Amino acid sequence: MKLPDPEVGLVIRYAYLWRDQASRGREEGIKDRPCVIVLAVRSKGGAKQVVVVPITHSPPAPGEKAIELPAVTASRLGLDDARSWVVTQELNSFVWPGPDLRPARLGRPMEGPAFGFLPKSLTDKVLDAVRRNRREGQFAMTDRKG
Repeated sequence: MKLPDPEVGLVIRYAYLWRDQASRGREEGIKDRPCVIVLAVRSKGGAKQVVVVPITHSPPAPGEKAIELPAVTASRLGLDDARSWVVTQELNSFVWPGPDLRPARLGRPMEGPAFGFLPKSLTDKVLDAVRRNRREGQFAMTDRKG
């Protein structure tokens, strides 16, 4: 599988592990989904640590923090035409590339896990929301060891 460098704003297919799944003892996500990279840093040992937020078709419940993904952006990325939201209060952290990356285009594993980038203005909006949620204590990070 062709691996891009992880960059903020890149949308990848990833086996996202929701907080409630992790709290029930699961170590792997149930469903592969698009996720947005919101942080990518190289550690002292040279490994790349990546943090992602999930994209879901489920509208946010009252009190949940999410940003609707514009239909034109979803279309450009090759996502389906159902309404989608970027969840900004729940995150996964992992060492790149990790075992949970999946091919973005089913049936085309050699093309790699990347759909493409969010527009800069939307990336900035997502990053601002993640930072705000962290400051306000409405933030859950699941550290993926594998």
